[in-house]
Amino acid sequence: MRDKLEHLLEAVLFASRWLLAPFYLGLAVGIVIVLIKFLEELYHIAGKAFSSTEADVIVGVLSLVDLALTGSLLLIVIFSGYENFVSKIDHSGHRDWPEWMGTIDFTALKIKLLGSIVAISAIQLLKQFMEIRTASDRDLWWYVIIHLVFVGSSVLLALSDRISGDSHVPPAAGSSKSEAEVKSKPNRSA
Repeated sequence: MRDKLEHLLEAVLFASRWLLAPFYLGLAVGIVIVLIKFLEELYHIAGKAFSSTEADVIVGVLSLVDLALTGSLLLIVIFSGYENFVSKIDHSGHRDWPEWMGTIDFTALKIKLLGSIVAISAIQLLKQFMEIRTASDRDLWWYVIIHLVFVGSSVLLALSDRISGDSHVPPAAGSSKSEAEVKSKPNRSA
């Protein structure tokens, strides 16, 4: 009786991973929203291309880059999160499937996520410096401090992952290690 109850509990817990699927679907809708804002900003920049100053155009283009990075970040989180926590995606029928998809583990996802946040933060900081005439010193300092916190957090995360030994690269397709060899290695986290 106890074994049946334990098996049932484990089956329910394992099936609960599917509760994350709507989150990833919602993030896909978020990409559509970011695309709408991207197109709106592109239309705005294109409409004023001949009458804008060089600084205004640079700030507008930086906004486009910022939105593109945000969309890319969402895509990384969707695919990596789904494959790490919900289910593997069968990509055998997709000849243009990017190689990085399906190879990003949770550690690499955290580092890529923080790297994208640092890039977005840097763009926001650069935009503020482009408009330095209208930005207050206090606001600029806060942008710099926040950016440095993101950079420091990224470096510390990467170092802690390297120190703990979690920054491993998954074996490539056709790797010489067999599944039995991988399973026979002792678990370091135990």
